[in-house]
Amino acid sequence: MAKRSVIVDMTSYGVYTKWDSRSKQLPKIQEFTTQVDAEIDVEFGYIINIKKAKGEKIRYCIYHPNITTEDGEVLEPFDGEEYVGNNDWDFYLGDTIWEPISNKTGKWRMTIELQGKIIADKTFDLIAKDEAQFWKRRGF
Repeated sequence: MAKRSVIVDMTSYGVYTKWDSRSKQLPKIQEFTTQVDAEIDVEFGYIINIKKAKGEKIRYCIYHPNITTEDGEVLEPFDGEEYVGNNDWDFYLGDTIWEPISNKTGKWRMTIELQGKIIADKTFDLIAKDEAQFWKRRGF
């Protein structure tokens, strides 16, 4: 019997409502974008839908733009694993900004792998509020 082909669709990406990790509800999209204003508690990321992969394991990773700890050590990328819950499964991968904002600007890359292959990959550019307003006035 031939193996079923997994179907992956990125249903939304950008800025979302605040996400509660204890809730079954995924956050709601507020703005489709890859340029995000670097503000405290801004929620950004993407939602993918995976079909025909129940029980498979995904691996996710968020690569931060060289954020440092109070001791000056660069934070390792945030990663983890999750099992696909059913044959029509939605998964949110995202992050938020915390104090200090100054070391959070830059490129944040988020990837999801299934069976050793990247199935979702999006990079968000977090920009300081003054710079964000500059680009918005120019239509970006």
